[in-house]
Amino acid sequence: MKIQKDSAVTLRYKVTDAATQKPIDEGRTPMVYLHGGYDNTFPKIEAALEGKETGFQATLNLQPEDAFGARDESLVRTIPKSEFPPGVKVGGQLEGRNDQGEPQVFTVMKIKGPQVILDGNHPLAGKALKFSLTVTGVRAATEEEIAHRHVHGEHGHHH
Repeated sequence: MKIQKDSAVTLRYKVTDAATQKPIDEGRTPMVYLHGGYDNTFPKIEAALEGKETGFQATLNLQPEDAFGARDESLVRTIPKSEFPPGVKVGGQLEGRNDQGEPQVFTVMKIKGPQVILDGNHPLAGKALKFSLTVTGVRAATEEEIAHRHVHGEHGHHH
């Protein structure tokens, strides 16, 4: 079966930092996504897999704008340590609010004396990424999966 809109696609994948060649995600568990513009994976990956079948392999280099976006320095915050919950360490994550008042996850970058520096960028923002992909399965998505806009079951989304 060829990959087309409303296909449930199973991939084995590895992600490396294109600049340093350091592994980012070894892809120990397969990824399953609903194909066809449901924002379940990056558009460049969908475009490369359109019309392909099980067994297809590809290596894609995605620029930051095709992956997790460019870094936005306005998402870096400094807060007083007194407002900081105890027990959270550098590298930990906190949920806060962005300038629009929407929920935003911040990573703790540095604790410097009475100040804590938080970064609301995705940890991979600003990085060019290399994806090595192998299609290991293609099937028609169920009506429920299409209605919910994602794959259910093994390696998919669970409710």
